[in-house]
Amino acid sequence: RITILRTNSYMTIWIIVALLGIIEGFTEFLPISSTGHLILAEYWLKLPSEEFSNLFNIIIQLAAILAVVVYFYRQLAPWAAPTPEACKETWRLWQKVFVGLVPAVVIGLLLGDHIEKHLMRADVVAGALVIGGVLLIFIEKKKHTNRYQSVADFTFRFALIVGFIQCIAMIPGTSRSAATILGALLMGASRKAAAEYSFFLAIVTMGAASAYALLKAAPHFHTIEWGPLCVGFIVSFLIALASIAFLMRYIQRHDFKLFGYYRIVLGLIICVACLTKWIQI
Repeated sequence: RITILRTNSYMTIWIIVALLGIIEGFTEFLPISSTGHLILAEYWLKLPSEEFSNLFNIIIQLAAILAVVVYFYRQLAPWAAPTPEACKETWRLWQKVFVGLVPAVVIGLLLGDHIEKHLMRADVVAGALVIGGVLLIFIEKKKHTNRYQSVADFTFRFALIVGFIQCIAMIPGTSRSAATILGALLMGASRKAAAEYSFFLAIVTMGAASAYALLKAAPHFHTIEWGPLCVGFIVSFLIALASIAFLMRYIQRHDFKLFGYYRIVLGLIICVACLTKWIQI
């Protein structure tokens, strides 16, 4: 067990894991970059060790994935389909999702360690937030031609291209959600279809990444305090569930420009913090 969790900082650790769980749950599926927010939050919300921090980030991501599965259960479970035709369509949906996963697996294996070593920095996050925000606003100001009203309308070619675009999100601060939504919008998807495919693709993409990270973290399992991990998991799951529901309601009447403005403001604040040495690069 990690010694710091038995000291007077014990209650502080519980507060920190709860706050980080809230940040992950709220930001994971909004196009504002959960990784970017977590990197920044961890400048002030220090966890006991690097091993604990790495495992904690995996656990709260798994909680967010579970929230997607629960929210979209009827659309994602073939056995819950009301008709044989609907069942076949659900299996076809999963095929498209796995096609979208292929680029992330290949590029992740080739570049993942390099990115983690060199790009997990506040200045990179700031730049990615601003650029992504500008792109969101620019794309939303263009006139949309919604050729794909639902995920069922997507072709396998569409799924593969969006899968490649998703890989841009390996740069911290870009946002996997923003990359997939932007890619889908550019290719003619409706906002609802773009958001839903982003959620569905997150299940396999984040699931594969989390499984790989768990294997790497396995040697440290015996040194980890599991209580705070469970708290982070529960908080992240509940907040992610609420965040998904919020986004699906929000896009019925609004576009994504608000998230673009938020990204730009946050990115500029981080730039100033880096320049003034408030945040160390």
